[in-house]
Amino acid sequence: MSLFTALLSGLIFGLGLLLSGMASPAKVLGFLDLAGAWDPSLALVMLGAVTVGLVAFAVAGQRSRSLLDLPIQDPPRHRIDRRLIGGSLLFGIGWGLAGFCPGPALVALGMGSGQALVFFAAMLAGMKAFDWIERRRAPPA
Repeated sequence: MSLFTALLSGLIFGLGLLLSGMASPAKVLGFLDLAGAWDPSLALVMLGAVTVGLVAFAVAGQRSRSLLDLPIQDPPRHRIDRRLIGGSLLFGIGWGLAGFCPGPALVALGMGSGQALVFFAAMLAGMKAFDWIERRRAPPA
């Protein structure tokens, strides 16, 4: 049942990205173009998503089990450090240059976008590079 729910959630998320136009890099870049033809629609989509998220987290915070009777696992709480700031900066720079973040890139990839294919390949390479760096930083066992 949880696999079906995950699939359904992903389909709804992807449909929302398509309907809102957020799978289009031009829409995202229009939002980031403050000095040109600024498109505020992404801000409205973000406001809607944050509102839904706040309500969902408030309800989940009162429960120990999900609606599917699975345990609710809170993410670990970490402090803000250089690595978090650096990763956020890299994410923002990539988002601003490409007009994609991972969710919309997957939707656009499914629609056959060549731009999304390049972004997705670069994202996978970045993930692999991070994994390699992390393994090199880890103390020997």
